[in-house]
Amino acid sequence: MILILKTTASQPEVDAIMARIEEAGCQVHPIVGQDRTVIGVIGDGTSIDRFQIGRMPGVEKVVPITKPYKSASREFKPEDTQFDVGGVMIGGKDLVVMAGPCSVEGRSHMVEIAHACKEAGATILRGGAFKPRTSPYAFQGLGEEGLRYLAEAREATGMPIVTEVMEPDLVPLVADYADILQIGARNMQNYPLLNAAGKSMKPVLLKRGMTATMNEWLLAAEYILQHKNHQVMMCERGIRTFVTETRNTFDINAIPILKQLCHLPVIADPSHGTGKSEYVAAVSKASVAAGADGLILEVHQEPDQAWSDGRQSLKPEAFGKLVSEMRAIAQAVGRDIPEPERQAEIRDIVMSGS
Repeated sequence: MILILKTTASQPEVDAIMARIEEAGCQVHPIVGQDRTVIGVIGDGTSIDRFQIGRMPGVEKVVPITKPYKSASREFKPEDTQFDVGGVMIGGKDLVVMAGPCSVEGRSHMVEIAHACKEAGATILRGGAFKPRTSPYAFQGLGEEGLRYLAEAREATGMPIVTEVMEPDLVPLVADYADILQIGARNMQNYPLLNAAGKSMKPVLLKRGMTATMNEWLLAAEYILQHKNHQVMMCERGIRTFVTETRNTFDINAIPILKQLCHLPVIADPSHGTGKSEYVAAVSKASVAAGADGLILEVHQEPDQAWSDGRQSLKPEAFGKLVSEMRAIAQAVGRDIPEPERQAEIRDIVMSGS
């Protein structure tokens, strides 16, 4: 449920309301607005007498949440969630562009592609140090060595990094290096991993499972949110269907649906959504038009030589052209992708808090 407090509610009244909720075994999530405070109640609220708490001093109205995903719901938080990651604002007017290779392949390779992505308009660097692969014989990633190369690329370019974590025990290690923890499609319902990522208090990019419904996906996000880690992004990366012309079927519907159902930023992954580089640009532009808050794209200097997923990777020149085309579409729908020279200025403003 949500408690909407009176504009005249005093701090002692607010404290008494929150204490009553916590005594009932629930968590409180206060949202302080310009005019009034709203308190979200997280947990099993059956022991709370809705009418009794509604009569407490300072309470104006009690609103039940009908959705099973409480913290992610628009009922819980009507306004869009925004948060800063290393000077990059996610969920705001400016779209975030995450780009880089599927796998980290070495120090010089990583730094080189990071510079190329930044010059083309990327704001966050992606790269896999730990790789979940269908075949046990496929390249599994460089592990901590790959994380070190990502950190060096961040130092060289100033871009925050996003990388996948696969096991709960690896969360502390990956969190030491990464700015954003990625939960892959295969692990969307790995509940111990979701809990560990939530407890880390690091921003999380949660990819949709291969056959996941919206409800299942949002409930997976709830595992992270229940730890009061509200820096969660929902990433549509395509679902498995009977179609064989593409690697997956990118669900463009998911973007406006999520924007209606939840307040979390929505990121599109056309690389995995199509699996073929020739389709990535079209689906990327469609995602921007549909209302995505950002994209995550695979970029490689020589896709034919990539250690993983080269078939869906763009060359830096094609990526730069795509960013320019997406910028025009973003501006047409009231958003923007800042020019590379403007990104450093924006990052300085965000970091300074002004």
